[in-house]
Amino acid sequence: MQAVVLAAGEGTRLRPLTEDKPKGLVEVDEKPIITHCLDRLVELGASEFVIVVGYLKEKIIDHYGDEYRGVPITYAHQREQKGLAHALLCVEEHINDDFMLILGDNIFEANLEDVVRRQQEERADAAFLVEEVPWDEASRYGVCDTNAYGEITDVVEKPDDPPSNLVMTGFYTFTPAIFHACHLVQPSDRGEYEISDAVDLLIQSGRTIDAIGLDGWRIDVGYPEDRDRAEERLQEKVPAEAGSN
Repeated sequence: MQAVVLAAGEGTRLRPLTEDKPKGLVEVDEKPIITHCLDRLVELGASEFVIVVGYLKEKIIDHYGDEYRGVPITYAHQREQKGLAHALLCVEEHINDDFMLILGDNIFEANLEDVVRRQQEERADAAFLVEEVPWDEASRYGVCDTNAYGEITDVVEKPDDPPSNLVMTGFYTFTPAIFHACHLVQPSDRGEYEISDAVDLLIQSGRTIDAIGLDGWRIDVGYPEDRDRAEERLQEKVPAEAGSN
């Protein structure tokens, strides 16, 4: 399965860490965030990486070159950052079947394989890894409603008054049907082409989108303190026997 990595963002909220590099090259536990993403995607059996680049794109291209761990890389240039639906359209010509999508500013230690398995076994039109977060944090994300079957029935992007605290985490699988929906999306009040609006169009057309609950953890590295928190979580995997005297 092909894997799309969205890594075009400037990362203004991560400054000063992004003054001389794109957000995806900010290091977490001595590895760029994108490398953490690619490592997980290799574990999931990615056949090709399609990396969407934008801000300081040459630094990402120079860093990774034509392949990573034996998996070929294709780059797609998002010239203006106009939202996730807009970013997806940048890769349309490179995708020929179901694919994984990961936001290149997320660190995952979670059950991503369950999302891929659902896409492959159930032939869902899409599957998302979702997480319950504190209510006061839900407005930072795409907020989901689900039915009794675990299917997503509605998604609202960064709402002022969230209808639930179940949010999209930044890992998805799609069929190519998502591209047709992205073409139909209109700019939101924020002036962006939102992935949540494309998802709603899929739902309205009768497509099935499954929600897979997160088992583990993930951190959206949006601020310097998020980077520090992600490093702490990754280092927790090292046995902490020292310190007991």
